[in-house]
Amino acid sequence: MTLAGSIPSQPADVCIHAGDLTEESKLEEFHSSLELLRTIKAPLKLVIAGNHDFTLDTPMFKKKIQEIKPPLEPELVQKFYGEYEEARKLLLDAKDDGIHLLNEGTHSFVLKNGAELRVYASPYTPSLGDWGFQYHPNQGHEFSIEGGTDIVVTHGPPRGILDRTDNRERAGCPELFAAVAQAKPQIHCFGHIHEGWGVKMVAWRSKLSEKPSFLADIDNAASELVEQLSTIRKTKFDTPEEERRKKEKLEAFREHKYCGTSFSPGDIGSKTLFVNASIKGDVESALQLPWLVDIVLPRSERQEHEEDAESRESAKTPSRKRNLEADIDEVDSERAARRLRSSDGKTSRPNSPRDESSCSLPDLAGVKK
Repeated sequence: MTLAGSIPSQPADVCIHAGDLTEESKLEEFHSSLELLRTIKAPLKLVIAGNHDFTLDTPMFKKKIQEIKPPLEPELVQKFYGEYEEARKLLLDAKDDGIHLLNEGTHSFVLKNGAELRVYASPYTPSLGDWGFQYHPNQGHEFSIEGGTDIVVTHGPPRGILDRTDNRERAGCPELFAAVAQAKPQIHCFGHIHEGWGVKMVAWRSKLSEKPSFLADIDNAASELVEQLSTIRKTKFDTPEEERRKKEKLEAFREHKYCGTSFSPGDIGSKTLFVNASIKGDVESALQLPWLVDIVLPRSERQEHEEDAESRESAKTPSRKRNLEADIDEVDSERAARRLRSSDGKTSRPNSPRDESSCSLPDLAGVKK
């Protein structure tokens, strides 16, 4: 699969790749993925591993090599896959290009616009197979998502949301759903289940179960399906008018090379936007579109200190002429409006606790589950 000519030209503050940088975890594939990431117009690029990136999971990499019969020549392994930890080092060395490989856990970043972004990342998915970063479904996995997390990035989906396979089975993780429900981040981005591509805004019930599940803890009446494959692809049940509308919608998305949506600051703590951003499709559409999401983030403490210092310094400097005061007030008002202006061009309310900065996120995910 090639993405040549398919990268959106729209700049963003952050790019997220939710795993499966490769098909077979070969060094050549990692090099190609890094070259692709360098072309995306975003100063910060956050990447996690997927199950196909098994050379990043050193214990599993060693296990796979040891189990091959007859044994492979070490030189052959090194030629295609590199030494142990070589692929990881390749990604870690890309920090100068703004590319960050995230291990499982919580990570904080200060964006160039002064906003602070808090991300929880995890590459782990439930499986009975022998790929990378996987756990037995019956044993489960602990996802330690802290309160105040803005974005959760995992390779696999949570149970019950954009996780249906072609045979209509649920492939998501129940422990992951429970952890996300308790943390209530603005966005949960994932991939892995390619046929689950789409976005859903989930509203949470005011009181969650002791162990939250998608059957009991989603307020379905207040939730909204933004898009999924069935809303942009023709089905046998569509009327001619529905077919026409879907075709026009898909053509518009393809012209921009992405699908877009946003998260309102007023929904923080009561809703979460779930994004299955798997870009590898099927025979009907080999390439699925990435997502561009506008969210609002708080200013970093450093940014607040700098602005406070600037304000105090300005207060010490009197106006030289009274007839200039009106002009100065006008300039200050415009500056404040620019700081508070959200990404949709509208001015946010000054008393909103998290409306000082905005962040756009084009989400990329998955090569193969």
